[in-house]
Parts: sequence; structure tokens; C-alpha cells
Amino acid sequence: MSTIQKRYFTFNQYLKRRFGEKVWKIPVHGNFTCPNRNGTKGWGGCIYCRNDVFSPQLDLRTLSIAEQIRQGIVRIQRKQKVAKFLVYFQSYSNTYAPLSQLEHDYDQVMQFEEVVGLAIGTRPDCISPKKLDLIESYAGQVEVWLEYGLQSCHNRTLDWIHRGHTYEDFLKAIEMTRQRHINICVHVIIGLPGETKADMLATAEVLADLPIQAVKIHPLQVYSGTALEKLYQEGKVQLLNFEDYVSIACDFLERLPENVVIQRLTADAPAEVLIAPAWCLNKMKLLNAIDSELERRDSFQGKRIGAGLMDE
Repeated sequence: MSTIQKRYFTFNQYLKRRFGEKVWKIPVHGNFTCPNRNGTKGWGGCIYCRNDVFSPQLDLRTLSIAEQIRQGIVRIQRKQKVAKFLVYFQSYSNTYAPLSQLEHDYDQVMQFEEVVGLAIGTRPDCISPKKLDLIESYAGQVEVWLEYGLQSCHNRTLDWIHRGHTYEDFLKAIEMTRQRHINICVHVIIGLPGETKADMLATAEVLADLPIQAVKIHPLQVYSGTALEKLYQEGKVQLLNFEDYVSIACDFLERLPENVVIQRLTADAPAEVLIAPAWCLNKMKLLNAIDSELERRDSFQGKRIGAGLMDE
């Protein structure tokens, strides 16, 4: 087993190794949209989508990217002794715009010597060689991360949640990105409707074979005002309970290579918009339970690489 502090490789651990000290993330809003919201591929987004939950910086969207970063640095340094930052384009699909707009927004990040990293969240169907050329061009100045929302490797699931792209679209994006100086992070949701435990772990196993550097994992959450809320209230969607999520999250970690960074194992949501599951409101309890379950199993990230699903 690796000598890392936890039984899985956290993003904080990675950043401290890479930069020698803590690096604080600053989310910014670039006023992007999504092809699954503006009618190109669909309207309203995925069935669970409520972007103000994922993007607390939405109230800053009238500010320039540079001003959002400047305010973020000031806000954090009032509370923490931090000298290095990673800027995260988080809201919607942050490569879904003309090259000129992308360059204008990304260039503003480079104005700050305190910024050591650039992370860009997007969809696998919103990338192209020219956009990758632009993103890679910043790799000589900061560490660059491109975050692809996958959620599941099963096309039937992607269709059910109205994702608007296929697993094959995702593989194409990975293939275009893999040879560049760009780190790849993949977003996954555990507990999507219709998926068995074996289905969820199959996603872990395919990710284990791909040239990626990080994964973000979180449980399916139901937010008010979403299509998923209506389905949940009608009894058409069942959510994982606390114990099942902890168990499957540990199973998932066991199937990921130990050098893949685990950037997230849950998601924050304000109590006023979270319909269910209520246990997501206690982030530390959940993370501690995952730690305890790995310890109980005497297990760790990567322990079951190649073990398959026969005994699940």
C-alpha cells in the first residue's frame, strides 16, 4: 500500500506534493451555458441539474474573471495563510464558446502570480483539437486540468438522465486529450437510477484502464426545482442509503489505480435546496465513514485492480 496519509489519494495530498504547500481553489463563473440547456442537444440540462448548487460563485457572474479571482484571493487570505491558488471554471460547460471568448477568459487567469493551476469543467462533446491547443498553451505557465463530466459508462443511464452525450463521446474526448500536457479529471455519480452495484463498479473498472489523472465522485442528490425532484416525489427514483453509499464508494476506490487522485467523494448542497438524501448534509460524517470502512476492510485505493465483479 502507498504511504499516503489516507487510504486513498486526496487532491490536497497531491497539491501539497506538487507545490510544497496547500493550494486553495477559487471557483469562477465565465457566463457559459451548455448544449444540453440551450436547445442544441436539449433543454433544461440533465434531470438532476441545478447549477446554483454546484456553483456558489454565480452571484459574481457580473464581474470579470480577473475581478472574481482578485476577490477570491482576498477573501481566502483573510482567513487562511495561503500563497498559491488554483482557478476553477466550474459553472456549466466552460469550453462551450468561440475560441476568442475562451482565450479572453483563460488569459485573465495568467495575470496572477499567485495562481499555479487552471481547472476547466466541461462536457466531452464540447471539446475540439483547436480548443485543446488553446488550453494546452497555458501548461507552460500553470498546471492545467480539464474536467470531463461522464457520470456513468452506461449509455442507457446517460440517456435516462438526459445527459445528451454518449460514452463513446467521452472516449473520443479522452483520446484527443491524452497526449497533451493536460491533466484529465472525470466526474462520476454513484447511485444513478436503474444502475445496480455491478453497473456502478463497471464504471470504476473502465476508468481504471484509461489515461486519466483524477476522479470526482459523489452520490446522486435530489435538488428542488429539478426534473429529478418530480420523479423522486412520484416514487420513480430510489436513492442509496448512507451505508450503501459508503460501501460502494469504498468498492469504487478499490478499483481505481492508487496514483489516480480522488478530488471528491461527496458534494456540498445547501439544506434549503437539498430534497434528499439528508445524510449528504454531514460531509465530515460521510468522509469519516468511508475512512472507517476502508480501515475495517484493511483495504485501500487500488487493492482490487483487476479483481472483477464475480464476488460482488
